[in-house]
Amino acid sequence: MIRAASDEVTARPVQYPRMAEADRIAEFKEVAELMPDDPVVRFGLAGAYLDVGRPENAADEYREAIRLKPDYSAAHRGLGRALERAGRIGEARAAYQQGLEVATRNGDLQTVKEIEVFLRRLEKAAG
Repeated sequence: MIRAASDEVTARPVQYPRMAEADRIAEFKEVAELMPDDPVVRFGLAGAYLDVGRPENAADEYREAIRLKPDYSAAHRGLGRALERAGRIGEARAAYQQGLEVATRNGDLQTVKEIEVFLRRLEKAAG
């Protein structure tokens, strides 16, 4: 907002209303129907499910993204997170390991680092 010359000039980020989570899921589902072979759309739908606490649905969508693009390291990472949140720790560990292999092969160092952190957290929790 710009004020008179003697006043302070402040810049505030524009705030847009957040889309209701159910609307986000419905929108991603609609796009997924139009573009069923797009792994990025499946990844987005999975994230929307994870955001509303539906990790089993998220895991299904991450698996579909991986089926469509096996080298999608972020989808492997997401699958691990979804399985972990669903309490399926052994499966989460396996998904993270697979994601680590894919990310390493792809040279995706950011995802490698993130997955390593997630794996260490699982190891600490196990004891």
